[in-house]
Order: sequence, then structure tokens, then C-alpha cells
Amino acid sequence: MVVKMNGTEQDFIRRINIKEETAFHDLFLKFRNYLVLFAMRRIDQLDAAEDIVQETFITVWENKKIYNSYQGLKAYLYELVQNKCTNYLKHKQVEDKYVSYVKTTGEETEGDYNLMQEEIYRELYMAVRELPEKCQKVFELHLEGKKNDEIAEILGISVLTVKSHKQNAIHILKKKMGNLFLLYTYIYEV
Repeated sequence: MVVKMNGTEQDFIRRINIKEETAFHDLFLKFRNYLVLFAMRRIDQLDAAEDIVQETFITVWENKKIYNSYQGLKAYLYELVQNKCTNYLKHKQVEDKYVSYVKTTGEETEGDYNLMQEEIYRELYMAVRELPEKCQKVFELHLEGKKNDEIAEILGISVLTVKSHKQNAIHILKKKMGNLFLLYTYIYEV
């Protein structure tokens, strides 16, 4: 599908920089399919590729980065997708290794359990770092053991907003981490 950009490339970049929704809609229509194919070549799973591309557009929408050129924005989109695919494959490798180990041995020792906890926490930490900024701050404070009202006071936002950001973070982490997030919630009772 070919989508014509409204106006010149320079005007389009200006509209992206001021977070104009129609410009983001045009950007999404122009690049979504190309980025999904790009991701598919790296991870070979359509659902995951579509999720990665969706997360990429959310990242571009939520970050404060100023784009100087159309080509720079295009390169940034592909770079984000590449990085997210790499992270996905690393996560998948850890998950597959753990599942394979449990299937092979049929049991876990205390050392294995501790190693698994460390790997899961490392994966969670990497995934939390990729959350949208506000969700990330709320979830990090939550991981520190802070209650919703404490988080609200620290960040100067309402308790309802804290709950919303935490719920959004959990939703994103479930999608991103899959079974590892479920294991994490079981181990740490999130």
C-alpha cells in the first residue's frame, strides 16, 4: 500500500515533532507493513513481529526525540525494530533454555532456581527499561515495594493515574515477556 505524505518531507517531520496525530497516522500507514516484514525476517513469528512494530510506533509517539530529517526518522524506525527483535530473540533464548532444561531434567535444584530467578529478573529489568517513561517510573517504584499512594505522592500524580500506568506496564510486560513474566509474578507475587 502506497501512502502519500501530506506536504513536503520537511513539513511532515515538523508535524511528527509536534506530535500531530494525522502525521503519525500517515507514518504508521506508510511504514507498518515494511517494518513487520523487516521484523519477520529476523524473528519469523508474525504475532511477535506485529507486536514489535506496534511497540516501535508507541515509542516514537511517546519519546521526546526531535527528528531532523525524513531519512533520519526512517532509519530510527528500522533501528528500533532491529533492537526490539534482538531483545525478543534474547528473551526467547532464555525462555527456551529454561523450558528445555526443565523438560530434560524433570526437576530443579535450589541452585537452578536461584539462577532462574536471576535470569528472569535480568529479563524483567531489560523489559522495564523499554517501557514508556511514565509507566517505567511507576513500575520501578512498584518493584521497590512502594504502595500506589506513595508512588502518587512521589511522582505528583493521582492514585488513579498510578494504577493506570501500572496496569499498562503489566500489560506490556506480559506481551513482551510471555511466560517469563508469569514466572516472575509467581516468584515475586507482583
